[in-house]
Formats: sequence, structure tokens, C-alpha cells
Amino acid sequence: MVQQVSDLERIKYLENGEKAKPVFSKEEMGNRVDKLRAYMAEKDIDAILFNSYQNICYYSEYLYTAFGRHYGLVVTQDKHVTVSANIDGGMPWRRSYQDNIVYTDWKRDNYYYAVKTILDEAGIKKGRLGIEFDEVSLEFRDLIQAAFPDFELVNVAYDVMKFRMIKSQEEIDFIKAGAHVCDIGGYAVVDAIVEGVPEYEVALAGTQAMTRKIAELYPQVDLRDTWIWFQSGVNTDGAHNWATTKKVQKGEILSHNSFSMIAGYYTALERTMFLDHVDDASLKLWEINVEVHERGLELIKPGVRCMDICAELNDIFRKYGLLANRSFGYGHSFGVLSHYYGREAGLELREDIETVLEPGMVISMEPMIMIPEGQPGAGGYREHDILVINYDGTVENITKFPYGPKHNIIKK
Repeated sequence: MVQQVSDLERIKYLENGEKAKPVFSKEEMGNRVDKLRAYMAEKDIDAILFNSYQNICYYSEYLYTAFGRHYGLVVTQDKHVTVSANIDGGMPWRRSYQDNIVYTDWKRDNYYYAVKTILDEAGIKKGRLGIEFDEVSLEFRDLIQAAFPDFELVNVAYDVMKFRMIKSQEEIDFIKAGAHVCDIGGYAVVDAIVEGVPEYEVALAGTQAMTRKIAELYPQVDLRDTWIWFQSGVNTDGAHNWATTKKVQKGEILSHNSFSMIAGYYTALERTMFLDHVDDASLKLWEINVEVHERGLELIKPGVRCMDICAELNDIFRKYGLLANRSFGYGHSFGVLSHYYGREAGLELREDIETVLEPGMVISMEPMIMIPEGQPGAGGYREHDILVINYDGTVENITKFPYGPKHNIIKK
């Protein structure tokens, strides 16, 4: 019988219960890992230690919850092992594509000991170790180097991001389901909007509707992270403003944002709305933003550079004297993404992104302008659709909730 904490095990294997039903097929996950291993061989990388939510999820289907601890996924040519903390029990093994090792809290360096155990079992004592430079702090990188002094640390973050930018057909179908869930959230939000209702009550209604639909579509997944941002009046000035206790008033600008999260995959729906009526100044600004949105939808097609789409859309805003009222880029990639992790920064509709659109990419069109308080039409105006560039070259808008003044002046 163990009597001292110092005698407790440093690592363990908790194959507790049965493996969970995966979201993606064995063929899909195998293709991802095979492509990664081919890249490792080409770049002479002996092992990769992923630390980010996005890459651990993408390559293993396990999405961790950090709470200040380190997590990981070690990939070699014959090993694929997630590294999790003892506090999570057997869930990481149940969710992982292949193997899992658990480290305990009883010694501070047990995380590194667990990674070393995997590498030792793979017969790798030195060489080139791939890590994500954009995901490790200076302190964490120093600790990794100190734990593995015979390894050269190699940045794999950008190359792996490019792999994630091109979706398989299975991924695309999954993202389409997420977009459908967002539409359901949108209709629930509309049903909940009445004069005097607090923003958070509207958000709760949409979140509940989406969560229930996800549970129906994918009963095997963890139900986590799906949410709504619903804003009114001055709170619409930022795209990422959380719901408050502010109460909705007739005639004020509203912003609805549904965010479906399924197994780490993010989809979104964003719409400008008004309750009961809209004043002339607000209507004009709304119509201009819709004009930009519709032109942006037309411009997304294979062979077009991200930066060139931005240039043309900027011209429209410039014509109306609203270029300075833009809030952010015109769109971004979709996949393993969240408000607290992940981003495929190489596929964003920004003026400094030269990426050429190609089949397999999934990208949003989401123009926004913000008019400060005290000016006619004050508030934030944005619309958001998700487009898939299919493998036959066609472009499909997978967002079905309508946009614009014809549909979103809510009469009750």
C-alpha cells in the first residue's frame, strides 16, 4: 500500500471503459496522419510534439481542457500518443484516435517524463523534434529544450496549418452540418426577441436550440463550447461582445451571432437585425454593408487571391466614405477553431494575405462597419455566410438563414 505521495506513479495508462465512437472515419484520420508522417520524413523530423488545441484535436479527435496544465500529442513514424493529465481520468484515451499516456501531478516534470517515455519506446533518443512555435511561451520552449537537450527544436506550425486549410469531403460535410445548426440557432433567436427581453435570455434560447440539435445529430460527442453572442444598441459595436443584461428596445440595431461547436469544429452565422422598425440612416448603412457582402460572395472562387477580394470590397466602402468604419478582415477559414484556440491565419481575407483560393477551402464572407454613438445610424453592421469551394470548382453557400432588411426587420 502506498503511504507517501513521493511513491505514487509518475505516469499511467488509463484505458478505462470503451473507445468512444469517433466523429471521423478511420480512413479520414489515417489520411491526416499519413500526410503528416510523409511531411516528417521529407523534413527529416524524428518526432512532433503538438501542444495546441487545434492540432491535437485535428490529429487525434481529443480536445483537452487545460486549466493550467500542459497537454500534448506525440507523433513518430510508428507512435501516435496523446498526453493528458491524471485529473481527466480515462476520457482522453476514450476520445483519442490511438494511444494515450497519463501523467500525474506528483512531480512537476512528469509531463516531460511522459513525453520522454513515448520517445524512448519509439527508440528516439535524439534528433529533430517538431513543435509549434506559435503555441509555446518562451518559458515553455526553454523547458522543452532543457528536457530534451539532444534534440533540435523545429517549427512545424505554419506547414501543418496549411494542411488543415484544405478540407476533405468528409470534413466539408461535417462543417455543413455545423452551419445547419447555426441556422437553427438563428431562428430560435428570432423567436426569443421581444421588446424588453434581456440580451442574455435571447442568447440562452439560441444556445439551447443549437445544443439540442448537436445532441440529436452527434450523440457521441462532448456537448461543449456552443454559444450565442446577441447584442443590442451600443453593444453591437464589437463583433466579439458578449451578451449582457441590457434589454432590447424597438427600433434599435441588433446583432445575432450563432456559434456551433462540434468536436472542436466551429461554424458561425451572423446577422444584423432591427426590432419593429429601422430609421433611414441605419437602413442606408445596412444596405451598403449588404452590397459589400453580396459582392464578396460573388468574388469567392478558385484562383482568386485573398488580398484581391479585399481590394475590390474596399473600393465599395471607399465610394461611400465608410472605409475607415471597417472593423476587421472580410473573412477567414473554418475548421478546428474557437474563440479561445486555433486559427488558420494563412487563409484570411486580409489585404496582406496572398493565398490563392482553391478547392477544399472553406471560408466566410463577413463585412462589418461600426458607426460610433452620437452619429446617425450608430451601431455595428455585419453579415456572415460560410462558403465551400467544392472539388469540382463550384462554390456553395452553406448558410441558409436570410440576410438584409427584407428579412430581418422583426415585427412582433
